[in-house]
This record gives sequence, structure tokens and C-alpha cells, in this order.
Amino acid sequence: MCRCSQCNNDVFEELDEFIDSLPTKKGALIQVLHHAQGLFGYLPKEVQLHIAKKLDVSPAKVYGVVSFYSYFTTEQKGEYKISVCLGTVCFVKGADKILAEFEKQLGIKSGETTSDLMFSLEGLRCVGACGLAPVVVVNGKVYGQVKVDQVKDIIAEYKQIEATC
Repeated sequence: MCRCSQCNNDVFEELDEFIDSLPTKKGALIQVLHHAQGLFGYLPKEVQLHIAKKLDVSPAKVYGVVSFYSYFTTEQKGEYKISVCLGTVCFVKGADKILAEFEKQLGIKSGETTSDLMFSLEGLRCVGACGLAPVVVVNGKVYGQVKVDQVKDIIAEYKQIEATC
């Protein structure tokens, strides 16, 4: 995702167009926040303040909603979101060791993002794919029956994608 000022301005314009297209702004805060997070990838202070102004609500109300719902994030996430299922079946089959290997290979802990904003890592409770345990999901792509020695290959796959961009 490009983060230059021109592209950032374009994203703000796209957000404004969405807000302006709403039949009413009353009661639209959560809908607008969902849309904004889809556009920006997260909800930094400047985006929250912009939304408050456009919807004519207090910044405190916007922040209150953002901080209440776990879906919303104020932290910038990586281009590739790696989720390791830690549900019972995955855990029994070694998901904790897979998560530890991702942490080691990426140099971050679960819940963190690499400094180059390429990878975010998180543990999930269950992805509903117990027959494939242990499971890793990267931006929606499911990897089943993952072994610890496959972690470096999964990371390399996404580094290779970035190298060709």
C-alpha cells in the first residue's frame, strides 16, 4: 500500500465520497469506521478526527467506538497479516511451536508488526478448519497441516512477491 502524501489525499477523498453518498450521517459512525479502516488499513488519530468533523460528532465519541470494538485498530498493520490458529486441535498439533517460529523468523511477538510494515503476526482462537490443523492464514490464504520447518518458506513466499513488485 502506497503511503505517499498524494495517495493519502486520494484515500481521504475516497472516504469523503463515501460519507457524502450516505443517505443520512446520523447513526453511520460504525459503517464509516469500517469503510475507513478498509481504505487506510487502520484508524490513526488523523483519520478519526477527519471522520468526527465530517459526521459532526465529537472526536471522543469516535475514539470511544474505535477503542471499544476489537475489530478496529489504531496501529498500522503489515501488508501481510499472518494468523496462527491456536484453537484446541491446532494447539494439540503444535500451533504454539509454529507461532514461536514465526516470532523467531520475523523478530516480532504475536500482536506486533515488523518495522518495514511487511508482516503482522497474531494468534487466533479458531479458524474453523480443524481438519487441516495446525492452520496458518496469510491475508485469507489458508495453509493446512503446517510444520515448523515450513514457516521460513511461507515467509519467503511473501518476500518474493514483494521483490517482484
